[in-house]
Amino acid sequence: MSEPVHPNDIRISDVERKAAEATLRSAVDAGVLDLNEFDSRVQSIWQARTRGELAAVSADLPEAERPGPSGGRIAMTVLTIVWLSLSGLNLIVWLLLGVTLEWFYPWWVWVLVPPGAVLGTLWACGIGRKRPLPPRD
Repeated sequence: MSEPVHPNDIRISDVERKAAEATLRSAVDAGVLDLNEFDSRVQSIWQARTRGELAAVSADLPEAERPGPSGGRIAMTVLTIVWLSLSGLNLIVWLLLGVTLEWFYPWWVWVLVPPGAVLGTLWACGIGRKRPLPPRD
């Protein structure tokens, strides 16, 4: 039976390296790192093999320098809010017309379902999903 591996000794993927590089880029944008130090740290990131080595590269950076939500996540959230608002408005209009005119053809389905299916598919494909950042130990 093998012993459990310490979290700092877990091997990292290129996705984690790219996330760490994004953290350094935001530190450069904020003026925390200069370009020479950024270059040196990026080389260290791509030479790192474990989470502990990767965390050491950005351990001295302030937490605020970690990247925020991606543009895709913000766009998907806004589109979903707009779709929900318009869908709710259409349902209310349909109900009011149905009560006053006694006419209940469900036309709102044509307004609600196609864009909802597209949004659902985009969310299911991972558009706008949060990307995991490497742990800071």
